[in-house]
Amino acid sequence: MPSILLLLVVAVQRLFELRIAKRNEAWARSRGAQEHGREHYWMFFVLHPLWMLSFTLEGYFRGGPVQVWALGAYLILQLLRYSVISTLGPYWNTRILIVPGGQQVTGGLYRFMKHPNYVVVALELLITPLIVGAWWTAVVFTVLNALVMWVRIPAEERALMEYGNMPGAEGRGPNANG
Repeated sequence: MPSILLLLVVAVQRLFELRIAKRNEAWARSRGAQEHGREHYWMFFVLHPLWMLSFTLEGYFRGGPVQVWALGAYLILQLLRYSVISTLGPYWNTRILIVPGGQQVTGGLYRFMKHPNYVVVALELLITPLIVGAWWTAVVFTVLNALVMWVRIPAEERALMEYGNMPGAEGRGPNANG
């Protein structure tokens, strides 16, 4: 039962975030945003639902107790996630959208690292399954996410370099990516 409850929480969160992303995408496109990395975007819509299904099934069949430390870490990660979303404002998105004339974002976690959203997501893919004891899911999907990021981050960096005003960092410039 804990794994099903966790699935519901994560699914509602993801749907809420997709709604924010759609709103921000409309905002960016209305300002002439150009999309980059479309060829790999589908990977997110395979990776994340399979991750959710995997931690739910593995957690259900393992049937162990909820790992309170992992739940605490998950809650901290959610605070960090929404800090990033708040810092980026309308630039946050699940796509790589370059908004002409966009402003460089240097606040929040962007003061300390180039890709805080990707770091949070990577940690979330690792930690969330551990709440319900889904160790295999944590390992497998962390590796799969690293492979997706191996494609995603360079695509985003190239898009920002093409824009020409910064060294390239997720969400730091005219990029509406999350």
